[in-house]
Amino acid sequence: MSINYSHLKAFHAVATQGSFTKAAASLHLTQPTLSDHVRGLEERYAVKLFKRHGRGVILTAMGRALLELTRRQYVLGIEVEQLLSSSQGMLNGQLRIAADSPFLIMPLVKDFSSQHPGIKLGMNFGNTQWVIEQLLEGQVDIGIMPERIRDDRLISIPFRQDEIIFFVGKGHPWAQRRNVSLTEIEGQRLIIRETGSYTRSLFEQELRRRQINSQQVLEIGSSEGLREAVALGLGVGIIQAGELTSDNRIQPVLIRDTKLKVIEHLACLKEAQLVPVIKAFIDKITPL
Repeated sequence: MSINYSHLKAFHAVATQGSFTKAAASLHLTQPTLSDHVRGLEERYAVKLFKRHGRGVILTAMGRALLELTRRQYVLGIEVEQLLSSSQGMLNGQLRIAADSPFLIMPLVKDFSSQHPGIKLGMNFGNTQWVIEQLLEGQVDIGIMPERIRDDRLISIPFRQDEIIFFVGKGHPWAQRRNVSLTEIEGQRLIIRETGSYTRSLFEQELRRRQINSQQVLEIGSSEGLREAVALGLGVGIIQAGELTSDNRIQPVLIRDTKLKVIEHLACLKEAQLVPVIKAFIDKITPL
C-alpha cells in the first residue's frame, strides 16, 4: 500500500515544531485537520509516534526513527527542486540562512550572490538558541552562530575568530580610553542581549569566574536595539569586534585583562551538506 505523503508531511511538521499548534500554523492547516493526518498515519500502520507532554509532544522510539527518514526526504525534495529548476549549468534554487548577526554574514552573502545570481536568498536573524532551533526544525538550510553545535544531527564548521569588547557612547567617560579592566564594569550599567545569546553567555561565565558583580543590567532583544541604547548613553555594551560597524556615536573599548574569543561556525543538517546550493555556500568559507 502506498503511503499518504500529506500524513507524512504532517508528522514531520509536528516532530520538528514540537507541538500540533505550531505545526498547523507552519502548514497553514487547522489543528483538527493536522491531528487527523497524524492519527491517520498512526492508525494505518498501528504505531504510536507521539506522547503528549504538557502543551507539546515528545517522540516515541518509532517517531524518532521516522523523523530521521523524513529529514532525508526533506533534503531529497530540495535536491529535486534544484535539479528541475536548473538550466544551462547555472546553479539555481533557494537558500535560507539564519544568523546571529547581519554584520559578519553580509560580506559572505554578497560574494556568494554575485557568483550565483540564480539562487534566491532568504535571511533571518536571532540569537544562537533560535538559529539552532531553526536548523533542527528544517526552517533554514544554513545557520551562522558563534558556538560549536554539539548535536549529532548537524555538522558545524568553524571559520572565523573574533574578540569580545566593550563599546560606549561618545559622551561616556570610557570613550577617551583605549582599554579598561574587566573589574571596572562593576560600577557601570551593562547593556546585554537576551538570554540565548552566546556572546552574553560567554561574557557572564567570565564574570562569574572572576567573581565580578555587575549590579545594573539592561537587557535588549536585538543587536540594533543594543547599539542604539549604547549610542544614547544608557550604559556599556558588549559586542564582537567584527560586528562594530562605523558609527560616529559610539567608541570601541578593549578589555585589557581578559581575552574572550568567539569562534563563528557554519552549521547545517548532516544529510543536507551535499545539496548543491548548500555545498556551494559551504565551499565559500575557509575553515579554521
